[in-house]
Amino acid sequence: MPRRTLLPLCMFFLLISSGCQQPRRFPAGRLSRARPAEPGSTTANDESPVPSGNFDYFLFTLSWSPEYCHGHPNAQQCGGALRGFVVHGLWPQFNNGQWPSACSSEPGLSNPSSMLDIMPDPRLIQHEWTTHGTCSGLNADQYFGIIRKAYDSIQIPSLLVSPSGTVTRSADEIKQMFTDANPGMTSDDIAVSCHNRYLSAVEFCLAKDLQPTACQAVRDCTANSIRIPATQ
Repeated sequence: MPRRTLLPLCMFFLLISSGCQQPRRFPAGRLSRARPAEPGSTTANDESPVPSGNFDYFLFTLSWSPEYCHGHPNAQQCGGALRGFVVHGLWPQFNNGQWPSACSSEPGLSNPSSMLDIMPDPRLIQHEWTTHGTCSGLNADQYFGIIRKAYDSIQIPSLLVSPSGTVTRSADEIKQMFTDANPGMTSDDIAVSCHNRYLSAVEFCLAKDLQPTACQAVRDCTANSIRIPATQ
C-alpha cells in the first residue's frame, strides 16, 4: 500500500486541540454556539432519552480504522488485529452546515472504559463529550447511550466487515452497499469521506430519534474510485 497522508484534523491525538469536524463540509464563517439546554427527556421506561439541545440533526461518523492506522501504527486503536469501522462521533448539526460546540461544563462519562469497544481512545471519548455531547441536551451517560444505540442500529455491509484485500468502489457504490444492508435508509442519508482516494469515514445523518434523515450541507468524496484498505 503506498504511503499516504491522513487528514490532519481528524487525527485522534490532536482531537483535544483541534477538534474533529472536517472543514470540507461547511461554509466559511463563525460557528454558531447553542445555549446549554435542559437535560433531555426520556420515555416512560427511561431507556430512550430524547435529545433536547438546540440543533437540527445528528451527524454520526464511523471512521475506517485501517486508513487511520496506516499512518499511526502505534496508536492505541491500532495494536493487535485491525478494526474495521469505529465510532468517531455523534455531532449535533444545524441545517445550514454549522454546529454548536462546547455548550456546558457538565462532567463526562462516569465509566469511559465502557465505550472503548467502539470508540478505542479515551481522549476521543472525552473530546466528543466536551465538544459535541454537551450540546445534545443529554447528560453524558445518556449521550453515550445513544451513541451505542446508533452504532448498533447500523448494519455494516458484509463486504466491509473484514475485507482481506483492498476493495475499490465509488462513493455511490459504497452508499448503495449501506442502503442495501439497512432497509429504510437512502443514499441522501449517507455521506462518504475520503483522503487521497482512500476511504476515511462513512457518515450518517440521523434525526434526534436516530431515524435516518437527509443530510444537509454535507459533501461526499468526489473521487471516481475509492480504495478501502483491508483489515487483514
